[in-house]
Amino acid sequence: MHLSRTARTALRIGAGLGFAVIYVPLLLVLVNSLNPDRSASWPPPGLTVRWWSVAAHNSGAREALWVSVKAGLGATAVALVLGTLIAFAVARHRFFGRDTVSFIVVLPIALPGIVTGIALNSAFGTVLEPLGVGLGLFTVIVGHATFCIVVVFNNVVARLRRTAGSYEEAAMDLGATSFRAFVDITFPLVRSALLAGGLLAFALSFDEIVVTTFTAGPGIETLPIWIFDNMTRPQQAPVVNVVAAVLVLLSVIPIYLAQRLSADTATSSRV
Repeated sequence: MHLSRTARTALRIGAGLGFAVIYVPLLLVLVNSLNPDRSASWPPPGLTVRWWSVAAHNSGAREALWVSVKAGLGATAVALVLGTLIAFAVARHRFFGRDTVSFIVVLPIALPGIVTGIALNSAFGTVLEPLGVGLGLFTVIVGHATFCIVVVFNNVVARLRRTAGSYEEAAMDLGATSFRAFVDITFPLVRSALLAGGLLAFALSFDEIVVTTFTAGPGIETLPIWIFDNMTRPQQAPVVNVVAAVLVLLSVIPIYLAQRLSADTATSSRV
């Protein structure tokens, strides 16, 4: 499609404004983390890494970071197992209600987080509490897994739909068992999709706050919740800026790696 110079200029300006709205606030968080003024005055009177040292020695922030890592890893593990199994069922088999299953799996990512949180809180109180299982890290992992499954499912099912099932059939015709055909043929084909889905699921879990608020019990504080609880405290403002900057940087890494994996796989499939 050929665009006029005016149209191309308008598109560049629109794209630039869109990126500015998204990324300028993130850059301001990074700059404020280096601001020597405790009140985050603007423009900064200088730059310092003092608050980074203070944040590194903040026990509350370190504990919240570790909780977020554990919750993210747990939710990612659950999402990889269940999302992959559902993707194989939907992509490799025909059965009644297949489209309905796909819709039900994808639905949680479209629901408002507060709706999901309230529903999970009610379900946990009704089902788990009578069994002696209260709100805690386990319920946070389950809550995060409900929407992380979607990310893994979408990545794996898209890869399977681009991969012919005849590869596995040919391997089994040559004497391979179903397990051997999966290990030697199927898994290498979907490996990068699994890794990309896992990285995106971890990033999604690591940043989550709404569902966590309704599923975390007393004493369970993830990093986003720690930031939210401390951002209104004047003495903690510089440390919150540092932790927020770290959160941004940690979130960028898995998303960047997942994007590179997807791009590399798409290029190799075209070749």
